[in-house]
Amino acid sequence: MIIGMISIIILNYNAGQLLIDCVQSIMNSNLEDFEIILVDNLSIDDSHLRCKEKFENVILIENKENLGYCEGNNVGLRSAQGEFIIILNPDTTVTSSWITELKNAHDKFGEGLYQPKILSMSNPKKLGTTGNKINILGFGFSRGRGNEDKNQYNEIEQIGYTSGTCLFMSRKIFKKIGFLDSFLFAYHDDLEYGWRAHELGLKSYYVPKSIIHHAESFSFKWKPFKFYLLERNRQYCLLTHYSRETFYKILPELILMEIMVLIFYTIKGLFLQKIKANLSIIKNWKKIKQKYNQIQKQKKFQDHEIIQYFDDEIIIPSELSKTAKNSIFLNFIKKVSKRARKKIISRNL
Repeated sequence: MIIGMISIIILNYNAGQLLIDCVQSIMNSNLEDFEIILVDNLSIDDSHLRCKEKFENVILIENKENLGYCEGNNVGLRSAQGEFIIILNPDTTVTSSWITELKNAHDKFGEGLYQPKILSMSNPKKLGTTGNKINILGFGFSRGRGNEDKNQYNEIEQIGYTSGTCLFMSRKIFKKIGFLDSFLFAYHDDLEYGWRAHELGLKSYYVPKSIIHHAESFSFKWKPFKFYLLERNRQYCLLTHYSRETFYKILPELILMEIMVLIFYTIKGLFLQKIKANLSIIKNWKKIKQKYNQIQKQKKFQDHEIIQYFDDEIIIPSELSKTAKNSIFLNFIKKVSKRARKKIISRNL
């Protein structure tokens, strides 16, 4: 470890010019002691090679296969030398003081996970996320996404979990929480990481004076494969993080949610993705059981203590859909989540 150094890990997969712009913005910021570790997941657009050619000091690691978001970033984490670590998406650009503000917040509030205010690259007045939230039934969503930035989220505050678009932490915290869960491949990885942090008593923070811009999901967008990963990984998080006692206590609510999600996916024409998600959980049951045992053994705080950081409602991105059916779905989730919360809390009174 090199004291004072910041290791910036960028995982690339066919990001094209976005990657070049991302690294250029880092070079233009007020950073001094840092390293950029560029991990490439077998891109075919040569963006990683062009980036290395333009920025000679970038450390390039070329994976022999697409390892996914989680394990791809883990490759970079294993090579990081800095006292502080940042996981940064390649489809972002940073502002001059992004690191300074994150570091200042860390110095003030102590060890934890930190994220900046993330704005849309195409419309800088549009919010991407001002901190992510975990729903009690395993859904994750970005606070403020799609809304106009009117400085309504302008204070440093604790959040459910930090966005994987830009995650700042010390090496000390990384050693406590560990690597990203490679089983997830992509999506819900940041939620799972934040959930693990809560179980260890570590907090996540949103830092509004640190600002970056994000081009948003240029690779998967809202494709069927993304819906498959989101649903499979949601179930995985529920099965590995909640204790068996908690899980069986809220099983009626989980079954209700399972039926509602199936209906939602069917309406969206994604019935097969839902079935594939369920089959993947069954197929990987042994791995899930092993992960469950590992997480439960490491837990310092129990479910009834952790859910104070979880929400009962969720927000579906406006670009996905704006229909009355969505409103019914969201109200249903809120009601069922409240019932589940009461059961988890009542078990410990």
